[in-house]
Amino acid sequence: MKKHDPVLISPEAIAPMVHWIRHEKVMLDSDLASLYGVEARVLNQAVKRNISRFPADFMFQITAEEMDALNSSQIVMSSGKHRGRRYLPYAFTEQGVAMLSSVLRSQRAVEVNIAIMRTFVQLRRLMDSNRELAREIRELEKKYDGQFRIVFDAIRQLMVPPAKPAREMGFHTLPKPKPAKKAPRRKP
Repeated sequence: MKKHDPVLISPEAIAPMVHWIRHEKVMLDSDLASLYGVEARVLNQAVKRNISRFPADFMFQITAEEMDALNSSQIVMSSGKHRGRRYLPYAFTEQGVAMLSSVLRSQRAVEVNIAIMRTFVQLRRLMDSNRELAREIRELEKKYDGQFRIVFDAIRQLMVPPAKPAREMGFHTLPKPKPAKKAPRRKP
């Protein structure tokens, strides 16, 4: 009996296969089949034999518009493996991918599923950290906007020229010039 070599798939290799469709992170049947080392037809047959394990929130068939959107993305275009299909692909949510491990019973399927689950966890952590970072930035903006508003208001006040004294209304006479002192006379 041949000893099984463990499957080494990094989350970085799987992450580009995760797509956003219908506000869900999903993987397409063809990507999953290539990871499991089977044809997409074989994977879909196994799913159809166990369809009760795959409700609509675990797996759905994408629409033609969704397929066009995927084909226009650079990731899918670069691989080209989703073009020329006779049927629209099935998309599996995280729960659907987890359920595949009970349908595909090979050791490779188990190991691939572990790698995929780790990828989904890393993606979730990345999204959470981005949300946390955005929240912290909003808090800093609130905090420093208030502090800088005071500074900017003070600077604006310093930039305003001093107010000119108001002119008095009415008739004003000029003060009479004081007579110049006469020089003392010299005696002859």
